[in-house]
Amino acid sequence: MQLEKGYMNGITDVAGVQVGHVTLYKKVNNEDTICTGVTAILPHDGNLFRQKVRAGSAVINGYGKTAGLVQVDELGLLESPIMLTNTFSVGAVLQGTLTYMLEQDLAIGDTESSLNIVVGECNDSYLNTMRMQAVKPEHAIEAIQSASVGPVEEGAVGAGKGMVCFGYKGGIGTSSRIVEGYTVGCLVLSNFGKREEALFADFSRVQLDTPDGSIMMIIATDAPLYDRQLQRLAKRCAAGLGRTGSHIGHGSGDVAIAFSTANTYHHQSDSHLESMSFLRDDYPVMNGLFQAVVEATEEAVISSLRNAETTEGRKERVVEKAPLEK
Repeated sequence: MQLEKGYMNGITDVAGVQVGHVTLYKKVNNEDTICTGVTAILPHDGNLFRQKVRAGSAVINGYGKTAGLVQVDELGLLESPIMLTNTFSVGAVLQGTLTYMLEQDLAIGDTESSLNIVVGECNDSYLNTMRMQAVKPEHAIEAIQSASVGPVEEGAVGAGKGMVCFGYKGGIGTSSRIVEGYTVGCLVLSNFGKREEALFADFSRVQLDTPDGSIMMIIATDAPLYDRQLQRLAKRCAAGLGRTGSHIGHGSGDVAIAFSTANTYHHQSDSHLESMSFLRDDYPVMNGLFQAVVEATEEAVISSLRNAETTEGRKERVVEKAPLEK
């Protein structure tokens, strides 16, 4: 039996979580098209450096160029927005996010410690002329500033503008589930798979000559979990991904990041001791949270296809909207 969905059926059903997009689309000439963007996921609307959230990640297949995950997994904390973009724009987005956060907190890198920024990517070069490096630092700032707690715009928007999933137009998708009063939300940047691999639809056997592709999967929850437990949630994204038909190919970067909005960690404390309450691993709700991650990940991928529109990109390539009903 499928779990109950959240009110908006999206990652922003987790109270305080915000999502913002900047979409770039311009046909430059017959060969080149800018078809890309930036997506920002904010765990809360406060100072993320001062009020960090517990987090963990799972690298299901490491063919990717993420930034910041080493420190997330070492310390179990997230202190920046999670930023998504294309492969060649990780540096620009990191720079823009750094600029934004330095302006928000003048102590960072001066009287306080340095800052760990998290950026994930997928390769959108089938439709986007990535070599033009159209994404600039200011686009990351715009994506953060546009973030809101309302329904998430899905499909060919933000970082998803140029992405291809199962041979059709992919991009941003989101979904959520409720488990014993706790909410689990998932947002994906989908860019993987061949048409004949899809398990949720009978797609045409006509193929596009696209690389293995990648997917970023972001899990948010208000359940009181700490970093090791959040890593366990992130690992379950692989099961949801597999239910769509992915075999997690050699050239696919499949990365999941999970964070909890409960039990925030304050940057400064007068005490050398830290205490928190968290769910027991053997309490039945944990299996419910695992199921929620699997269901939400699967549906978020499908939703990225349902909400995308046919898009023309570089070299006059056209990627069609998937034949899926809303």
